Amino acid sequence: MQSPIPRQSAGEQRGRRPDGTDADARFSAELAPVVSGARRRAVRDGDRQIDTAHLLHSLLEYDPEARTVLGEGPRVARLLGYLVQRSIGYGLRWQAAVEDSGAVPVVTGAAGFSPLAAAAVEAACARAERRGAAGACGVDLLAALVADPRARAVEVLARAAVEPQAVLARVDDHFEATA
Repeated sequence: MQSPIPRQSAGEQRGRRPDGTDADARFSAELAPVVSGARRRAVRDGDRQIDTAHLLHSLLEYDPEARTVLGEGPRVARLLGYLVQRSIGYGLRWQAAVEDSGAVPVVTGAAGFSPLAAAAVEAACARAERRGAAGACGVDLLAALVADPRARAVEVLARAAVEPQAVLARVDDHFEATA
């Protein structure tokens, strides 16, 4: 079976995009497994694109700082429970639709990502740049994932009784504490 998510070209697999820019240069090293995990999850779930819920799920699996910002313990376990259920329950309705709230401009050049997920990746990079960081980290991505109230990641957070505004406040606290 062929993957519905576009494969990387030979140039991209060697770490370079065909246009000569490095697509992942703005990310910190810890985000590479997050994106790879999200891509595998999307393929396994039969989804056409990586969406914000795939990124949230992968972020919770691979990034301990993001889990800490969310509160660890039962809250993260509940979130992971809902994210696992997406492939066997409520998330099945997402398979036929592209995640796009219409609230953000479509980001081009992000093959395999839903418009909202691509915008979240760009927003994470912009957050990192504003902080003066060389690349986006998992907490930057977490903040970007919860920024649009119509994102699938926000829907999952709501099902787990996690308020996106509280997550954004914890992100701010996290960066203040590490500054």
